[in-house]
Amino acid sequence: MKLFSRNGKPPSRALARNATLLNLLATPGLGSIIGRRWIAGSGQLLLAVVGFTLFLTWFVKEMFQYYGQISGDVDVRPIGVFLEWGLILFGLAWLWSAVTSLSLLREAATGRQQALENFGAPPVQKLAEANIPPALALVPDWRLQDGKMVRTFQFKDFPAAIKFVDAVAALAEQAWHHPDIDIRWNQVTLTLTTHDAGGLTEKDFTLARQFDRL
Repeated sequence: MKLFSRNGKPPSRALARNATLLNLLATPGLGSIIGRRWIAGSGQLLLAVVGFTLFLTWFVKEMFQYYGQISGDVDVRPIGVFLEWGLILFGLAWLWSAVTSLSLLREAATGRQQALENFGAPPVQKLAEANIPPALALVPDWRLQDGKMVRTFQFKDFPAAIKFVDAVAALAEQAWHHPDIDIRWNQVTLTLTTHDAGGLTEKDFTLARQFDRL
């Protein structure tokens, strides 16, 4: 798991914006955790909490001495170390969370640009009927059903199946070509076709080969 990024689908602009606002204007690290930067967010949040605790300790001691001076029962002692370290640690948490926020915003912008490029790409052509059997022979685990490509993957348990689905979703999002997904406990059935072209295209076979490699 990476500190400043994660595998899979890039964050949305709304998620990146909200995470940044939480990091910079509320609690450093909380926005990073919401943005699924678990390790970085946990570290930032820990620094922020420790820093705030030290600051609060300084404040309580300062108030205790202040009211003690009024009654004359408390000697004044320097307690600035709590304030200094509290501000240092909280500042480090804020700076670290700012770096993570910039990473989130950059990934969101990159993901949006990629989606626009995919959306603006010229439409692919439907494969001729004669070209489908040779192409299907290159992905023998897939079968033709009602003019669509279908394959069922089997895993040891439900979590493994969901992990595979997550990886499929990431590839599909990158390609801007999404299969139909049917999940039955430890079995995942993928169905591929290009709706805009009205049938199978080279995009379906390319994505099928990528799914096979998973």
